Amino acid sequence: MLKEKNMKKKISNFIQTRTGFLVLLVFWFWIKYIFAAYFDFNLGLSDPYQHVIMWLSPIGTAVILISIGFYIPKPIISYIAMLIMDFANTALLFANIIYYRQFTDFLTIKTMTNAGKVSQGLGKSTVALLHPTDILIWIDLIIIIILLVIHKIRIDQKSYGLSTPIAITSVGALITTLNIFLAETSRPRLLRNTFDRSYVVKYLGIDTFTAYDGFKSAQNVQVTQNANASDLNEILNFTNKIHSAPSSAYFGVEKNKNVIVIHLESFQQFLINLKVNGKEVTPFLNSLYRNKHTLSFDNFYHQVGLGRTSDAENMLETSTYGISDGSLFTSLGSENTFQAAPQILRQDGYTSAVFHGNVGTFWNRNDVYKNMGYNYFFDKNYFSTQNKDNIGYGLKDKLLFAESIKYLEQMQQPFYAKFITVTNHIPFDLDKDDRDPNFKTTKTSDQTINNYFETAHYLDEAVHEFFNYLKASGLYKNSMIVIYGDHYGLSNSENETLAPIINESADTWNTYNNVQMQKVPFMIHADNLKGKISHEIAGEIDVLPTLLHLLGISNKGYVQFGSDMLSPHRQDWIVFRNGTIVSSKYIIVGGKGIKGTVYNRINGRQIINFSPQEKKEITALAKKAKDSLHYSDLLNNHNLLRFYTPTGFVPVDPTQFNYSTNYQKMISIRQGLADSSTSLYSENHNRSTTKLYKTDASELHNREKDITKVPEEVLKNQLTEQNKSSTEKSDKN
Repeated sequence: MLKEKNMKKKISNFIQTRTGFLVLLVFWFWIKYIFAAYFDFNLGLSDPYQHVIMWLSPIGTAVILISIGFYIPKPIISYIAMLIMDFANTALLFANIIYYRQFTDFLTIKTMTNAGKVSQGLGKSTVALLHPTDILIWIDLIIIIILLVIHKIRIDQKSYGLSTPIAITSVGALITTLNIFLAETSRPRLLRNTFDRSYVVKYLGIDTFTAYDGFKSAQNVQVTQNANASDLNEILNFTNKIHSAPSSAYFGVEKNKNVIVIHLESFQQFLINLKVNGKEVTPFLNSLYRNKHTLSFDNFYHQVGLGRTSDAENMLETSTYGISDGSLFTSLGSENTFQAAPQILRQDGYTSAVFHGNVGTFWNRNDVYKNMGYNYFFDKNYFSTQNKDNIGYGLKDKLLFAESIKYLEQMQQPFYAKFITVTNHIPFDLDKDDRDPNFKTTKTSDQTINNYFETAHYLDEAVHEFFNYLKASGLYKNSMIVIYGDHYGLSNSENETLAPIINESADTWNTYNNVQMQKVPFMIHADNLKGKISHEIAGEIDVLPTLLHLLGISNKGYVQFGSDMLSPHRQDWIVFRNGTIVSSKYIIVGGKGIKGTVYNRINGRQIINFSPQEKKEITALAKKAKDSLHYSDLLNNHNLLRFYTPTGFVPVDPTQFNYSTNYQKMISIRQGLADSSTSLYSENHNRSTTKLYKTDASELHNREKDITKVPEEVLKNQLTEQNKSSTEKSDKN
């Protein structure tokens, strides 16, 4: 008892020293890091040795960071500095916890430095990701600060000079070096083969991963600056080899048709034909999926990385992959050269527009769309501004479609128009008035899952209303409508709860099932198409070549990494951004070939003993997939398209676009063309078609004018532009 009392006194006295205070901060940071590693991150710790390495990983860097405050001679400033460093380290850990819950990945330097381009669009989803246990990440700092304020922990006034802080930092560096050495013994060439960030975090911790990622990012910036046209040769050779000639049965069958792309937010393939409590979750999309004029694909996968929705858009528009360490839109989109769908189609007389009810800066779209060649971008400024009209990431879907018509009808045909929906986005909130009283969702223990079916059902209704308008207005007959899910909605952590609802077993759920959950719907619908449900393996990277060939436009000569989904010569595999490969025969997890985890795609059984033929096929797939990602990264990270212009392609001049004056431009073009105008408004004898739009959106019950009314700020911009134009004419005269 006396020994125990003396021990407590020694510890208490030690904490009263500056060295003891540092140890206290490091100890509690280590505790909360271990807590996060086991309860928030899925690090795949498979043996005791890996557990030991993970326990060691946060200590060295925490000592190094917090010891920075030790170099300050003034005692109180030294304590404050140590607290600030501990706070910053805790903030980095906490940010990764929140980010991991949403993306099942870790924050990169590019993601952090470009956060400002995304943050303005964030709604309730971040709050929805908070857990009550998160207080444990901060409680130590709160208590320590209180103990300092009430003098239970006293400021050590002793002078330490330089020898003690140098010694402490050296200990931290030694522990970090030992950590790296142990990591190399367990996972050789860890930092050279960083195909998966979770491996680096598992072995080296978040601090070391962040420092390493920062070093790699700086390297990439330097490489980009030194890039030249000769780097393109290998890429062109690769894309020429994988190019697939179009199908004679489909090439040009939709020539000069309008293209309408409907982007289904967070919409997964399992929703198609799914019933909940005896009711179809998405009855209209189900009927469209089976329609005799729809080309549907039931083995179509999203391939997004950290850029999520922006990655899906990038693949759809350019047939190149997103980058490995962030969002291409936010990291590179302001400066990069694109050869994207809007500008390619411009050569064939198309005008283009995006309709999205969020702020234009979200995912840096204001800049990226200009560089892609979009004529118009209608963001939240062009729609109603009442609070109840918005949810989460922007304007509700039914309102987005309804309020877009007044702009869509002014576009010159043929046009390429994209609608980005948002209501079916985590946390999948839906106002009571927007719920279908005849649809009852699930009652699982996970409210996110229950909500997901309700918002998906709402989205289905919104698309149905839009289709009804297309038919009523006559646009349907002259349009090819493309519908796709951008990425998963429910994360892997929710899949086991979901399993019984989709007739799977939670007990046998494994990585194979998680990969299959990355399927999203893809449909092409036109009234002159001969439809079918294709079982070919395909992904978002394949969309652009497919659409171009349907429109009678050759993609030969363009740098595109996908292949026409309707071509008899197409590649029968796709690769995810994290390296996982799906082919007609195999699912290869992690991009490591036979050294990774390989499943038979048809029956889901893991392949342990490989035949010589299987080894040959899997090795070849892994090589092609790795090259595909590598060459796409080389192209995008080094902005190599600035050195290459395909025959017949006119590069984008982004300075010609001003998205604040969209409406004025459309009206001016229509009036200038007079009888030659091809807009729907002109075809309807200069009468609006907005009254043909029927919606049950509760927000519009007493506000029917909102569908036809252009916001005052938009009209103000129009007036300003007209005055500017009049002044310029007067000056010339």
